[in-house]
Amino acid sequence: MNIQIFGKSKCFDTKKAERYFSERRIKYQYIDINEKSMSRGEFQNVKKALGGLDKMIDMDAPDQDGLLLIKYAKDEDKEEKLFLSQKYLVTPIVRNGKQATAGYCPDLWKTWREE
Repeated sequence: MNIQIFGKSKCFDTKKAERYFSERRIKYQYIDINEKSMSRGEFQNVKKALGGLDKMIDMDAPDQDGLLLIKYAKDEDKEEKLFLSQKYLVTPIVRNGKQATAGYCPDLWKTWREE
């Protein structure tokens, strides 16, 4: 498995995801999206794996004004706004190759097998 965890240092669910993989001795790479954003390719792969952009948006983000700018943007602008402001993503985003989850999803992670 090639696990990547995109999260935020102060996110409780991100810490739980790191603990989940650590306890099972599964190596992972942690990326703090507040310091280093996802590349456009990673962003597109996650969007595709999750089945759409709306599943990536954190509706409970602290900055509700900025969130509204993304939420009610025209469809053609919404993706670019979210890509440029990744602090509005649900965390953790956990990738395993072409598979991805948004949020704490241990039931899905345990179905992932070596590729």
